[in-house]
Amino acid sequence: MAFPDVQVQTPDGRDLYKSGEKWITLGDRIVLLGANGTGKTQLVQMVHRALTCDDGPLKCARSVTLGYSDQHLSQLNPNETPMQTIAGQFDVGDQRARGLLAGAGVNIQMQDTALSKLSGVQKARLAMLVLRLQHPNFYLLDEPTNHLDIEGQEALEEELTRHDAACLLVSHDRQFVRNVGNRFSWIDRRRLVEVDSPEPFFDSQLMD
Repeated sequence: MAFPDVQVQTPDGRDLYKSGEKWITLGDRIVLLGANGTGKTQLVQMVHRALTCDDGPLKCARSVTLGYSDQHLSQLNPNETPMQTIAGQFDVGDQRARGLLAGAGVNIQMQDTALSKLSGVQKARLAMLVLRLQHPNFYLLDEPTNHLDIEGQEALEEELTRHDAACLLVSHDRQFVRNVGNRFSWIDRRRLVEVDSPEPFFDSQLMD
């Protein structure tokens, strides 16, 4: 994936920073670093629009298979049940769907309950199961560990690092960033700059 130098803006149109020319290739796991309010989510949303709506200045290859999750898990329909979510999207059959859900931590009693009734951990585990079944070659993740427990976070880390898919993600979890990221882009003084390590950013947050 390649995109030109674009202006990243707030939802009401205020300029935040320019991205610079960027390239993302298979195996790149890029973490966006920046203080709250600097525009990490806005860049993620621009990439999401480019991939799903062919909207905006970013252009992505047709070969990209997207796996997306945002911090509110808005990709899940709260009116569906976990069974409807899995069996409705993927050709796995009911018995296999129930086994996959149980393996993801959604027990049999909750599998036919509306998602709105599930705990944050259960919904996050379901979202990660959906990601895995999509077999993406590009993960776009905004705070994916917000509701995950330790076991779920470790499973996500393994999912992201065990093959050559690309990834662009935002996370406040320092250990997750260290374990997953192999490229780091820092929104610093209205510029997006690539850095060798997340540690200078982490140190700057301690001094604020």
